[in-house]
Amino acid sequence: MAILGVGLLSLFPMANAGNMYVFKDSKGQVLLTNVVNNGRPAGDNFQKFTQTVKVTYYPDTNVHSYSNWGSNEAAVPASGSKNKNAYDSLIVASALRHGVDPALMKAMMHTESGFNPNARSPVGAQGLMQLMPATARRFGVTNAWDPAQNIEGAAKYIKYLTNRFSNLQHAVAGYNAGEGNVSKYGGIPPFRETRDYVQRVMSRYNNLYRNDPNLQARR
Repeated sequence: MAILGVGLLSLFPMANAGNMYVFKDSKGQVLLTNVVNNGRPAGDNFQKFTQTVKVTYYPDTNVHSYSNWGSNEAAVPASGSKNKNAYDSLIVASALRHGVDPALMKAMMHTESGFNPNARSPVGAQGLMQLMPATARRFGVTNAWDPAQNIEGAAKYIKYLTNRFSNLQHAVAGYNAGEGNVSKYGGIPPFRETRDYVQRVMSRYNNLYRNDPNLQARR
């Protein structure tokens, strides 16, 4: 779907997960669309719209830029390194309560926030597990800055995703990009951010935490 015009953003129903793009052409005409190929509007009639003005994420997507991935798999930013194992008991308790692998949760926390409970992304994701406000509300989190609530809400969301998607990597992708995007693309969405995220989470899961006795012993 593509909509031409100015001032139409507020009229578009944001009911499903996905990305909304605003482009302009050389004359200033605006194109609003959620159908894009290689960063450009899809369709032969829209190739003149070459300037990307804005990308808006739908309410249930968590796509954002990460500054805490570090230079290597085990790296943790200085703001979080002292807390690397501080949340293990909360992770294990919530994971066991909701039938989630605590090692996976810790790999996701490592990638999401670098174990920094005060982390905030440019698009508003909050806390240790970088919950978007809409996701926090959806899973009963009233204070996303509280580590226990943040981890509990994330465990509920991860359980929901693993139930919805039989493929673990698809569930991880859903946490980053929104489950609607995973369904839309039939797997990991073609967003570089999401693909990098899945790769980093799965690497940390398999190589750092899956066999961690502090997590494994309590499963």
